[in-house]
Amino acid sequence: MLQPGTAGSDGVAAGAQILRAPGVEMPGHQTVRRVHRPSRMTDPLAPFFLGAYGENNDFFEKTLLELVRDHVFWRRNFHPEDEPPIGTRDQYTRAYLDGLARTRHELHQLTAALKRSIPSFHPRYLGHMVSDLLLPGLVAQLVTTLYNPNNIVEDVAPITVQLELEVGRQLARMLGFSVDGGHEPCALGHLTSGGTVANDEALWLARSARLYPLALRDASAATGVWVPDVAVGPSRSDSELLALGPDEVLALARRVSTFCARDPRGAELFRALVASRVEELGLATFAERHPTLRRAAVVVPRTAHYSWHKAMSVLGLGDVNLVQVPVRQARLDGAALTRALETLRREDRPVLAVVGVYGTTEFGTLDSIHELLAVRQRFPGFWLHVDAAWGGYLPTLFRDRKGGLLPHAAVRDGFRHFPSERVYRATVALAEVDSVTVDPHKLGFVPFGAGALVVRNRRALDLVQQEAPYVFTSPPDEDERRYRKLGRYILEGSKPGAAAAACYVNHRVLPLDHDHFGRLLARSVQTCERLADRIPALREELAPWVRVAIPFEPDCNLICLAFNPAGNRSLKAANAFGRQLFESVDVRPDRPVQLKEFFGSSTVVELENLGSDELERIGTDLQVDLARPDDTGLFLFRQTLMNPWLQTSPGPGEPSYVEAYCHFLSRQIRALRDR
Repeated sequence: MLQPGTAGSDGVAAGAQILRAPGVEMPGHQTVRRVHRPSRMTDPLAPFFLGAYGENNDFFEKTLLELVRDHVFWRRNFHPEDEPPIGTRDQYTRAYLDGLARTRHELHQLTAALKRSIPSFHPRYLGHMVSDLLLPGLVAQLVTTLYNPNNIVEDVAPITVQLELEVGRQLARMLGFSVDGGHEPCALGHLTSGGTVANDEALWLARSARLYPLALRDASAATGVWVPDVAVGPSRSDSELLALGPDEVLALARRVSTFCARDPRGAELFRALVASRVEELGLATFAERHPTLRRAAVVVPRTAHYSWHKAMSVLGLGDVNLVQVPVRQARLDGAALTRALETLRREDRPVLAVVGVYGTTEFGTLDSIHELLAVRQRFPGFWLHVDAAWGGYLPTLFRDRKGGLLPHAAVRDGFRHFPSERVYRATVALAEVDSVTVDPHKLGFVPFGAGALVVRNRRALDLVQQEAPYVFTSPPDEDERRYRKLGRYILEGSKPGAAAAACYVNHRVLPLDHDHFGRLLARSVQTCERLADRIPALREELAPWVRVAIPFEPDCNLICLAFNPAGNRSLKAANAFGRQLFESVDVRPDRPVQLKEFFGSSTVVELENLGSDELERIGTDLQVDLARPDDTGLFLFRQTLMNPWLQTSPGPGEPSYVEAYCHFLSRQIRALRDR
């Protein structure tokens, strides 16, 4: 940490004051001066963040400078016999110096503007899914950017492509997938720009795998070449072929490719197969040949991220065919899913994929993934994807140092409520789904943008590759080499190797298990439990003025709150009050961020997404008439509790930030009611 009397990066003596707009007092604060605190036991997470006050600035600056100098040394010693293109004399010309001056001016203008950014690094920020970044990954990303690798192919990124594939294996092991190259299925993961692209790719793979048997039957019928011992014959109907599960389809595709590589008639069949697939024909023509696909459905819970609407549009499936299943307590309702699938079956509408959510972005709730697996036993065939963009790193809490699954009791140690039996079973079930979206730039604490898609059976990627070799006959070691050509298998045409370096270094410093990375997430979940346990006292304290409710029991580290003025029965009025209160924690681009004590985010839960039992319970808690509502949704405060320092205090003798936030809400509510 900078000490009193030393200069910070802005040339201002640090440690003696807090920066503020001239003449403006911080709300709810006296003038603050940093004081010496007695030494205490080092927080085990302290070395891994730059810190709310830049406490690890010395390490960050020294290490970054060291690595930048190392990069320059590398440049200077790559063919040092060459004449430098920028001559020494050039560096003293007026035009040269003017160019540097303009660059410096614009960079200072930029950093001045960036001071108005949200302080997501600070424990006063409880808003969106962003927090202070893990220092190892931050430095790794900054330094690797100097080398500017494009992870689309090894030719331009020989190091970071390998790092990305290793990150994929690390994530796969965390989820419970096998990464043994000699084992079928073997998982593969790769990075994307974010969860939206990962979800797009998952649906792309699902469509390709589900429709492959239909194309194979068409190709065999056209050529008269039928592969022996393959469950695709002239008598098999579309419905029967669409009932084949993803693993069955991929095993079938492997046998077909082996046949095509070895049988004299294989080349003819292979050409016909390529020409018959949806990737070649397009969805419209393919659906003409298979009319039942015109209304092929993808099933998601009503809490699913809006990226699924985008995915349906991008893949030409049509948003009208995205079937949204009702939820209970903001979690997918297994009974409602069964009813939806029964209806689709009666209507002869094939289901390409069913999506579960492991950490909704609005409420942080986790679907019962184990129930989805049970439902698939009754309705075989569909691809099962889990959108774990938010909760994807939570399984680190469930893994021992060797990657094994910890008993429920061992995971629960240190928590008051987490994980419930349902959450534990849902996490165990992740190992059996077909694909998972994970966002390292959320609970992985790396810079934007770094999403990831992990596929339990890497053979699925072969179905969408942009080359057409006989792909399934390669030995395992060749498989490993060919998957390094990531551009053949993914949607993006360019991708930063710096993101892979950030994830890789983070995972090396803090391995993805209970004792390392899990310690960071445990802190986050424990903070959420502490806030949830504090709400009853806040509710009682504010009873004369306002009703406070937690609409959905939190599953991890995100909690929502609803407010209603005492005596009010109108939902519209309650929402108006909530929005007025939210102004106290909302970001205003025209006002300095230092004027805010705390920062939050908000959402609206549509009443149509709530069951009658939930409406009754929430209405009772808030004393709002939800039986005859005068608005369509309920406005919610949304607190994302990622920051590892939320249980510390702003100063000696002061309460923790969690407690301070509750006091802040109490003051704001009383002031609002007084007005």
